[in-house]
Amino acid sequence: MEYGPPPLCNQGVSARARLAFFSFLAIALIVIDARIRALETVRVGVGVVLYPVQQALLVPSRIVDTIGVYFTSVAGLSRENERLRRKELENAQALQQAGELAVENDRLRKLIGARERVRNAALLGTVLYEARDRFARKLVLHVGIDDGVRPGAPVIDDAGVVGQVTRVFKDTSEVTLLTDKDQSIPVQILRNGLRGVAFGGIDPGTLDLRFMAANADIANDDIAVTSGLDGVYPAGIPVARVARVERAAKDQFARVVMTPVAGVESHRHLLVLLVEPPKLPPPPAASEAVPRKGGRR
Repeated sequence: MEYGPPPLCNQGVSARARLAFFSFLAIALIVIDARIRALETVRVGVGVVLYPVQQALLVPSRIVDTIGVYFTSVAGLSRENERLRRKELENAQALQQAGELAVENDRLRKLIGARERVRNAALLGTVLYEARDRFARKLVLHVGIDDGVRPGAPVIDDAGVVGQVTRVFKDTSEVTLLTDKDQSIPVQILRNGLRGVAFGGIDPGTLDLRFMAANADIANDDIAVTSGLDGVYPAGIPVARVARVERAAKDQFARVVMTPVAGVESHRHLLVLLVEPPKLPPPPAASEAVPRKGGRR
């Protein structure tokens, strides 16, 4: 029994002949189209018909590109936003530092003016830290014995007296503030010349002008300045302003509460006045001593 190829495979014309025919036809169409452009209308029509199909096939690619561009833009914007935040923080810090430097320069200029007003040799001291004793009002400056600071030296700022040097070390010195309970300073009321002694007040941050008569001529807002009688503080430096005067009929003395005019607890730079300690008169010589009654034996 013989088997032959199926009817569909028995076409009669070989594959090579078909390839040659269609190749020749394609070349002929290309030449004709290039010479006389006879197929341009057909090509345009086919392009119009296939354009929606082409656009539909390009939709997935465009969606993928759009998603990629979106995420790329989001990432870029996030990086740019982070960079701008860091830049803003740096600008804010620079602006704050510039403001602090401007305030510090203004205070230093005022301190220079204060030094010229008191007409005394002075050292510029920087506050290192406050004393650890919470019941005392003390500061530590970065100048000491090597810089010429001696115990008892007045300490001022551009507005008035801040305190007095009470202990001195090689490179540092301890300043007791006016508001310390153990500190005292002789003062004089600027309005009428009334003298007294101001002590660290009972209320925090105040001074008390003690032992003033109940009828003393003192009023609110009077300014107290250094009297200069102690030989330590130069005369005329502002010390405090009278905050209130309490008078009671049963009390012999009035209670005068004052607030410092200087930045006692706020400034970073202070002036230490190099004031010579008062000199006591020398004791009388032995030859000048008063002889005893009866003369020499």
